[in-house]
Amino acid sequence: MLTLIKLILAVLFFVCLLDMPYGYYQLVRFAALIGFAILAYTASEQGQKTEAIVYVSLAILFQPLIKIALGRQLWNVVDVVVGIGLLISIFIKPKESPR
Repeated sequence: MLTLIKLILAVLFFVCLLDMPYGYYQLVRFAALIGFAILAYTASEQGQKTEAIVYVSLAILFQPLIKIALGRQLWNVVDVVVGIGLLISIFIKPKESPR
């Protein structure tokens, strides 16, 4: 399930590089907020604090309520970096944290 969330979010971010209608970007923001919140919760439950903090930060960055104006070019860079990071995180398993 987590792999599917990461894959869907990555694809959504890469499609953002195309010239899409504004409604698509709103959809991506809502999907990213929900997806990153789920990923953060799961990481927190598994004791992966660093990963949880990263996902919470990304949820805040992409949330649709208070827009963060970075400009089209910078958002494209963010979309690519986050998309690639999500794809890499599918294949790299986090280390077990001591409890």
